[in-house]
Amino acid sequence: MPTATIDGIETYYEVSGSGPPLLLFSPGGFNATLENWSSFGIYQRLDLLPRLAAHCTCIAFDRRESGRSGGRVERITWADYAAQGRGLLDELGIERAHLFGGCIGCSCVAAFAVAYPQRVERMVLYSPAGGPRYRLMQEARFAEHVAYVAEHGLEAVVALATGGDQTFSQDPRLGPWVAVLRNDPAFAARYVERNAGEYLALVEQMAARLFDRDTVPGPRAEDLMALELPALVVPGHDTSHATSAARYLEECLEGSEYWDVPPEAQTSETASPRILDFLQQ
Repeated sequence: MPTATIDGIETYYEVSGSGPPLLLFSPGGFNATLENWSSFGIYQRLDLLPRLAAHCTCIAFDRRESGRSGGRVERITWADYAAQGRGLLDELGIERAHLFGGCIGCSCVAAFAVAYPQRVERMVLYSPAGGPRYRLMQEARFAEHVAYVAEHGLEAVVALATGGDQTFSQDPRLGPWVAVLRNDPAFAARYVERNAGEYLALVEQMAARLFDRDTVPGPRAEDLMALELPALVVPGHDTSHATSAARYLEECLEGSEYWDVPPEAQTSETASPRILDFLQQ
């Protein structure tokens, strides 16, 4: 089980294939594990990872607070998620890489590109999460966690986390640190000792900063417009992946390519060739 310690947080990752490095920011919201490339949403049928690994060195990882990676209770920002990816490239001795984001991983890729443009070759933004319904859903999810902690305390959150296997998306009462609470008893022991009032303020501020707009969360439009990096944008079309979110990225990223194909027409036979054609330009 390869792991790297990045900014004090253990990151689980896997490397497959050979060729130009391709850093993958997983889909799956607050459960962004590398397995989601074959099991989550549209990616389950696209079979992207093995097809891309035939041409690229694919670096997939569990995002912090997800899966087997560790975490830390703090006001997490998109820049923090980007820093994890940069740290993994540093660990592997890779100076520049292509980036691939799926779902909310697109926001992480965008944040990475804004913070470290010199480390990026090309970026693929596949079915970006965003849209007004997505924002409202995220706000409601965090609000339910806040309400549960306010009524029952942090000990109840740990009991829920260790007594089941649901994610924050499936049971919002669990909060965004559920995977670490479940996997790391020492982290759980420190978690329950926190001041509940300070914790609730932190969570509310984190949610407000992460999901502050009705389009793709992450860097400001002005920062995206300043990028001079080739990008391929692929649209989604549901309440969490609004087509307007993909069009927003296309508009902000000057010179980007937009694959104007609805999700139902994106298949295992068409998606990988389109992505590889873009990466190999």
